[in-house]
Amino acid sequence: MMSAVTNTFENVKAVILSAHKSTTSRDKVDFYNTWAENYDQDVDILDYRAPSLAANSIFSHFTGDREAALVLDVACGTGLVAKQMKKHGFGHFVGIDGSEAMLELARGTELYQDLKLCMLGEEPLPVQCGLFDVVVIVGALSVGQVPVGVVRELCKSTKSGGCVCMTTRSNHDNLEYKAALDRELKQMEEEGLWSCVEVTEVEDWERAVSEQEDGYISGSVYLYKKLQQ
Repeated sequence: MMSAVTNTFENVKAVILSAHKSTTSRDKVDFYNTWAENYDQDVDILDYRAPSLAANSIFSHFTGDREAALVLDVACGTGLVAKQMKKHGFGHFVGIDGSEAMLELARGTELYQDLKLCMLGEEPLPVQCGLFDVVVIVGALSVGQVPVGVVRELCKSTKSGGCVCMTTRSNHDNLEYKAALDRELKQMEEEGLWSCVEVTEVEDWERAVSEQEDGYISGSVYLYKKLQQ
């Protein structure tokens, strides 16, 4: 039984490592379109906890009416974050992703009122500024995915007093990106755009896939509150 699990994990590891070879935006989209069908079961094998950790953070600090709140799920993928937030009583979701195949699976969850195709970092978010009570991005803020500057668009999409939840990995491959992200978040705080509610460092984020690491890698959940402009 153990060897079957190991083989499955090795297969998933190979899939994810192949994604690192995707250099252009088109390559990345093609990779996610191909991966979409197996995505949920593969990240389950990785023990990928980011969607539930982000949903828990939002639930702990959101003081409004959860059922009525409008949530923007950026890089929504197949809908894993919306599924977790639904458990906490949130019910209105708009999803954005760069992969049509991922969006098709998200559509199948029937959790989203609207789903939009958008290449993050290459075109503006196709949503109205200041519309959303909660904006969440899980998984995409990492090296080779979306540029750090996208966080400014997340903030713009949020209502005054609303919250923005973001996650990133803290493993070796992502340290430079995480440092740049931390600088941008701090800079935006100094500009009076938002205030930091909490940053949660998590040791067992997901199973390591790089050749240089084993066991689990760590990650961070950031929660910010948009200030009155």
